[in-house]
Amino acid sequence: MIGVLVVDDDVRVATINAAYVTRVPGFQVLGTAHTAAAALTLATELPVDLVLLDHYLPDDQGLSVVRELRRRGHQADVIMVTAARDVATVQAAMRQGALQYLVKPFTFAGLRAKLEAYARLRRTLEVGGEAEQAEVDRMFGALSATPAAPDLPKGHSPTTAELVRQVLLAADTPLSTQEIATRAGVSRQTAQRYLKLLERTSRVTLTLRYGETGRPEHQYRWSRGT
Repeated sequence: MIGVLVVDDDVRVATINAAYVTRVPGFQVLGTAHTAAAALTLATELPVDLVLLDHYLPDDQGLSVVRELRRRGHQADVIMVTAARDVATVQAAMRQGALQYLVKPFTFAGLRAKLEAYARLRRTLEVGGEAEQAEVDRMFGALSATPAAPDLPKGHSPTTAELVRQVLLAADTPLSTQEIATRAGVSRQTAQRYLKLLERTSRVTLTLRYGETGRPEHQYRWSRGT
């Protein structure tokens, strides 16, 4: 069984998330915490494999918990489960080793997909030994919670695709290509390439905004059903 620590400042949300985890075969909730201090204590005392970690905690930020865990030598994996939608936080989470990032609010199906992807990764890593490039690709592909991710065309980066996806998920209104590029920290041309790919695979919805003059502006919104 994969031992999970659920961390959320809201007691009700933590209870719901813990109930979700118990519904996924192979996972067991070892404890819940509502502060950074409690999370660090439980992660140290319990045989935790995975931490579902909120970013907004009353006494510190979730990413600070990750840094302190690593400083203490704790190797528990982390999936961020948070309302923090800004790209800077997403990038920081990626750089500090969070394996997945789930934006609130989410459904049971959304969390289950992340957990199942994590379980696939653990099964892949349990084989051990040395890995050829194909094996390495499978390890990274195992983290994907969506079928299309491993099928990115040549020359497309999963990391950049995820940044564009997070920008769109965080937006309350449709965004132009330039707005997406700015928020993701990529060039307009790069954003356009990924947006065309996401549109072809029905991940984003394209609408047109007509101004007083000139061509209509393309605007994109993440398709909530994907």
